[in-house]
Amino acid sequence: MQPTKLNHTLDSWTRAVSLLMLGGICYVLSGSALAQQPLPTEDQPQLRIQGSNTVGAKLGPALVKGLLQQQGLQDISLQPAGENETKASGFTADGRKVTVALAAHGSSTGFAALQDGSAALAAASRPIKSAEQQSLQAYGDMRSRSSEQVIAIDGVAVIVSPDNPLQSLDTRQLAALFAGEITDWSQLGSKPGAVNIYARDDNSGTYDTFKELVLAPQGKTLGASAMRFESNDQLSDRVSADPYGIGFVGLPSIRSSKALAIADGESVAMFPSRELIATEDYPLSRRLFFYLKPGEENQWAHALVGFAQSPAGQAIVAQSGFIAQDVQAVKVQSSNDMPDSYRALAGQAKRLTVNFRFKEGSATLDNKAHYDIDRVSAYLLANQTVYSKVVLVGFGDPKSSPDRAQLLSRLRSTVVSLALGESSRLPREIIGLGDELPVAANSADEGRKKNQRVEVWVY
Repeated sequence: MQPTKLNHTLDSWTRAVSLLMLGGICYVLSGSALAQQPLPTEDQPQLRIQGSNTVGAKLGPALVKGLLQQQGLQDISLQPAGENETKASGFTADGRKVTVALAAHGSSTGFAALQDGSAALAAASRPIKSAEQQSLQAYGDMRSRSSEQVIAIDGVAVIVSPDNPLQSLDTRQLAALFAGEITDWSQLGSKPGAVNIYARDDNSGTYDTFKELVLAPQGKTLGASAMRFESNDQLSDRVSADPYGIGFVGLPSIRSSKALAIADGESVAMFPSRELIATEDYPLSRRLFFYLKPGEENQWAHALVGFAQSPAGQAIVAQSGFIAQDVQAVKVQSSNDMPDSYRALAGQAKRLTVNFRFKEGSATLDNKAHYDIDRVSAYLLANQTVYSKVVLVGFGDPKSSPDRAQLLSRLRSTVVSLALGESSRLPREIIGLGDELPVAANSADEGRKKNQRVEVWVY
């Protein structure tokens, strides 16, 4: 990277971090501010949320209930309002009713509802697509830091019946299975029997994620014999009862099924553990989102987004079975396939459950990373008497030369260090390991983006 470009990147970082520290991105409104909102009629909720079943089935209603409780409402209730729909309501101190309507029919329906004005907030279990962004471009940039809000981390678990002896698959095998090319379990060394495929429906963000991470990179499409479901839980229950079934669901919907370990490219096979999903290293990890249109005037929508990002909101994320974006230090088992310097680090340090990731092919932090700067800064400040040093380890995807990959990985570590600023008095070390230790295949954009990361270690 040329010096002028590097300086421009670092200057941009300084401005971005300043804005973040001023709290100009997301907020929770006071009860008085919300009370000033116009009261609709009984048939017109104060807030309508449309989108992902993964978010809307449990997490969305729980977050809404938490917000209403925080705002001091009484007699709060959550009532079914139709298939995969919920109505939350409560009463203010002066007896006024507040209602929030949630419809969970798939991520794509959320963006359509933003466009036609039938919802103020879209819930999604995948990033907004270019076509959806284009359809909403009149309102502004839907990928901006104020519009795109990561509220939780989830893992798409590949599930089989507990009676299936299989323990792991790689993404090539997965793609062949779900494309209908592997038709009998004996082809994978398991007990003979015809494979039964279970999948989410076309509106599902879970399906979009699976398609993008598993099927598309292998040039496959879902087999015509797949049985389709709108609900994660219903799909999981069917798989658990079918010794020859295989499906995929969001992490909280594993239920009685058995999750398999998954490998992608040169990565090791990983089970969907809390730590590997929190760092987004697990090959089928994904982010869950709220999306606001730029300039959205509904203050209940802004308040819910802010509440979801708060410690109280993240506690609800964890209680709902997803992975909260809090920071913990965990011990990592060293292995012989690690580079020497990394193995030595694993032997004496702990790794934080946050990875910083970047806009593709750059050293510019993505939207989630801006919030993670605050979270890691707070953790380091609170624990500066516990640890004596911070090590930032950068990684990347293969470049035209190993030296270039190593340089860019070190640059990413430097950018994170600058963004952390004076978050603690702990000395920092910056390391760049280039394209070592990939967590995903570099043959697809999503895999390369996962590999472009910075880990945080403390000891």
